[in-house]
Order: sequence, then C-alpha cells, then structure tokens
Amino acid sequence: MTTTVPHPRRKDLRDFYEDPSVPVASGAPRSLRQARMLAAALGTAREQTILDVGCGDGSAAATARPLLPGHRIVGVDWSQDALKRARTHLSYPIRGELTGGGLPFRSAAADAVLFSEVIEHLVDPDAALDEIRRVLRPGGHLMLSTPNLAAWYNRGLLLAGVQPVFSEVSLRGIHGRPGTEVVGHLRLYTARALREFVAASGFEVVRMAGAPFHGVPRPLRPLDRLACSRPSLASILLLHARKT
Repeated sequence: MTTTVPHPRRKDLRDFYEDPSVPVASGAPRSLRQARMLAAALGTAREQTILDVGCGDGSAAATARPLLPGHRIVGVDWSQDALKRARTHLSYPIRGELTGGGLPFRSAAADAVLFSEVIEHLVDPDAALDEIRRVLRPGGHLMLSTPNLAAWYNRGLLLAGVQPVFSEVSLRGIHGRPGTEVVGHLRLYTARALREFVAASGFEVVRMAGAPFHGVPRPLRPLDRLACSRPSLASILLLHARKT
C-alpha cells in the first residue's frame, strides 16, 4: 500500500512543519481527556501558568480552557503558520523552541506543561524533557501525550507484516501501512517505554491513561474506546508526571 502526498521536495524538518497542509491538531477526544487529567492535578489552587508546548493551531488549548478556568494558558510553537492560527484560540501565543536557545521562559516559571503529540516528532527527546523540567517549578506537572506503538490494531498489523499505524518511513508519502497523512513521526513509544523514559528524565510518573484516535475507521471506534481502559492497548498514551 502506497499513498503519495503531493508536496514539493522539502529541505528539512523545519520546512516540513511550516507547511500549512501538515496536520497540527490531534483531535478533541485526546485533548479533552488530557485537560481533565490536568484539571484534577491542579485542583482549586490559585491562578497557575500552563505552557502548551507545541501548541499547533491552539485547538487543544481551546478544548481545555473551559476545564481550566482562572488559569493562564500560554501557547508555544516554532511554526509561524501554526502560531497565526493559534491566535484565534490563545491570548498568549509565543514562538519558541525546545532546542537551540531553549524555551523563552526563566527556570521554574511554569506550574504545568502540556506536551501533546510533540515528542514523537523530535530528534532529541532527551534534551526536550530536560528543557521542560527546567521551566517547571518543583512539583510542577507534565501532561504528555503520544501515539502508542503497541496500540491494539498495531499488534495485529505487525503479525500480518504490515507497518504499524503512526510509524512513517518517509516525509513524502505513506508506505506499507494504512492511512493517508504524513505527519513527521520520528519516534514511537509503548506505555512501558514512555513511563521508563520520563522517569529517567527526572520526573515521577503519577498516572498513565489512554485516549482514542480520531483516525480509526468509524466501525472500529467502539473497540478503540474500549481499549482506553487498558492504556498499554490504547491508541494514544496520556501520561501525568511531576517534576521531582
């Protein structure tokens, strides 16, 4: 199975993510579940600063805002195109990167960081978590989400010799797996690998949960929702951790 995406030849990943046709939102169900986890973690505390790192078009923050009243949500992204779209949802869209000079915030400036479907796109996820840890206050919350390499359908696809959903071998087209969108995934995690990786980066893992994937064919969506009760089988992994 091969699906070719009609993009011109790209110079590098930065050009790829500046392309307005590349999807920057991952769907409302994941955003809503993640926002509920964050709201439960923050409780009824004073106004707190939440950084949405890799905010994309701001739709995830817009979904979360009703569950986080009184808190300040600051969107951060490196794509100028994404930030233009984010201004319709966010009062504070800021251009910033996890690499190079780092995020444009002082150390311990944030009470929580939303890190939604970003880590799978990174060349150096270790440096990214180091930078997130720097900007979080002691005890601050990390809410990370990422596709699950071991999702229930991927286990069956691998047994059949088919490339797993979410994995990509090219930035120009889909090869050997279902789907039509190229989104630039470089790394994929199982629940166990994600938990171990985050813990090794100086965080205490509080909770792992699952979320459905909006790209699952409609007849299979009830199964996908059912799989969320077992995070290791879910389409999307949701992880809550605290800075130690």
